Amino acid sequence: MNKRDAVLCLLDPACEPETIPAAFFLHFDPEFHRGEGAVLKHLEYFRHTGMDLLKIKYEHTFPRIPGLLRPEDWAHVPYYGKDFFEEPLKVVEGLVRAARREAVVVLTLYSPFMCAGHTAGEMLLKRHLNENPEAVKRGMETITASLMGFIKECMRLGLDGFYMSTQGGEAGRFDDPDLFDELVRPYDLALMNEIQRSCRFNILHVCDYHLPYSDLTRFTAYPGHVVNCSLDLTGGKISAKEVAKLFRRPFMGGLDRKGVLATGTPDEIRAEVERVCADAPLRFILGADCTLPAGTNWDNLRVAIDTAHAFHNR
Repeated sequence: MNKRDAVLCLLDPACEPETIPAAFFLHFDPEFHRGEGAVLKHLEYFRHTGMDLLKIKYEHTFPRIPGLLRPEDWAHVPYYGKDFFEEPLKVVEGLVRAARREAVVVLTLYSPFMCAGHTAGEMLLKRHLNENPEAVKRGMETITASLMGFIKECMRLGLDGFYMSTQGGEAGRFDDPDLFDELVRPYDLALMNEIQRSCRFNILHVCDYHLPYSDLTRFTAYPGHVVNCSLDLTGGKISAKEVAKLFRRPFMGGLDRKGVLATGTPDEIRAEVERVCADAPLRFILGADCTLPAGTNWDNLRVAIDTAHAFHNR
């Protein structure tokens, strides 16, 4: 199998995985966020590490709106059309053209809730949600419409799918936990259901970058062909096999983004990868729980990926 076949095999019950695919993600320096420089840096990283799928980093966040002072001001959040997304769309187009025959190509998609945080700042967004969630809905609807136009353009360019990142269900995120079901989930699902209908390979990423989760059950009905999340919960650990069973789909992950990949020796990395692979479900992609530190040595990732590919205890 080539890289593309090895990843897509995980979604076919009749296909027996021959190796364990692996992929890790990190952000590049700002000079590689746009244009041909971004395309070439993604390809360099993909080929140096030997990873099995190519994820395009999304580096074009919604701009901060200084005048967003009251919950009622969310009614004036602008709609962003195709012109706003021109730069990331060029990167998508270039990488689909360069790598899609070789590997599955996906793009990070921040959720509407995450984009609202970029728009107002995390603290102000939380305050407005607690004060007047109905007023904030106006802005969430506009943000979702902007992202919907963007994902449809990406699909038109031939992208295989998305790395669909969601936040908002973490332990202690809201004073009223029900705000997740009212202000986060509906907008997540508006985009994710459209993506799932149209794309061949999507990864649901339950992101704990800011806060941990007490449990993952509120995400089990979310779409996505593969699930990626941390195995560390506030009440203890959950295993990769338990996650795969809970979500009824392949699991991607197993390694701590700030752990041995970032700080270990090659021998320590090999030992940890072998331990993770030995405890993994059959349909599994070795990865990290979230984005790696930008300064992580690419050679460390090559060691981890090569170790996964050579692992034979299936």
